Amino acid sequence: MSDERQATFGTDGSLETDTPPEATGTNDFGEESGADETDGGYNRFDVSSLLQKAVRRSDEEIAAWAAWELARSGYAWNLWDRLNLYVVEDLRAGDEAALLIERYEELATERWEPAEWKGRICAIHAALTAARAESSREAPNADEYFGRVAELRAEAREAGEEPAHDFPVGDLEPGDEYDVIFDQHTGEGSRMGRGTRFFKTRGARVGPEGESELSARWQKLAMLLDEDREYTEEELMQAVEPVDPEDPWTEPDEVGGDDSVDSDGDADTDGDSDGDRDDGRAGDRDDGRAGDRDDGRAGDDNDGRAGDASGDGEGGSDPDGTLEDFS
Repeated sequence: MSDERQATFGTDGSLETDTPPEATGTNDFGEESGADETDGGYNRFDVSSLLQKAVRRSDEEIAAWAAWELARSGYAWNLWDRLNLYVVEDLRAGDEAALLIERYEELATERWEPAEWKGRICAIHAALTAARAESSREAPNADEYFGRVAELRAEAREAGEEPAHDFPVGDLEPGDEYDVIFDQHTGEGSRMGRGTRFFKTRGARVGPEGESELSARWQKLAMLLDEDREYTEEELMQAVEPVDPEDPWTEPDEVGGDDSVDSDGDADTDGDSDGDRDDGRAGDRDDGRAGDRDDGRAGDDNDGRAGDASGDGEGGSDPDGTLEDFS
């Protein structure tokens, strides 16, 4: 692509443009094209603005025409710049349109010539993709709102007052609504002794859709196989319980008698979910968990959690019915 892609503004605010060679010549009427004029005799800035409004208002025909007009007139660089901007400015987050438009641009500009037939139909495809996607200005609206709140907070602090508007998270302090964020991955959480146990049963929960059946099975089995921690059945179920969509941040103070601190009272602070073990806690434990086991995880545990794991599925309590391979 040309280096002369983006129109700029001079120090006096006047528009500075360099019309690329492919955008010069004659228009549809046989007249010499003026600066920033399309083949149809339109100003390219007007057509570009029309394209954006058509995408925003989901007008497919107008979007397709505007894209075609820019592409055939030698302003494909302008078209693709604008379409990529519309993806983040005018479409709902998470829409697959972004990937499709990027691919159409790659085809039109790297494999084919953007003003020729294949390039033009790529432009039309991209414009239709954008117009058919769900429109939303949520990102620029959020950016503008958060920016203004930031200014108000700064002004209030300077005046020694409480801000009339604040960020949705407040001051982010332990014990407040977002208390769960203070786990082993933060300094505050580490000082509070919140290690892997807290992270697994609180901080790693997802929702409100919840984990898939396979993911939940893997999570619980990984916790059961943890050689340094014994998780109760209540903790296993809590770890994969979806968060409440009406109250996604509240977590129980205790889960099955757990006081939210690892069994040795120390938090893992290495930033990993399994972490470096603080000690060799595989020896004799008060609860006998790793002491005298018939098979290291299956036999007759004191809590009977795994029960008879030889494959017959009997004995003990099996939280998810998938522990038959623990033999």
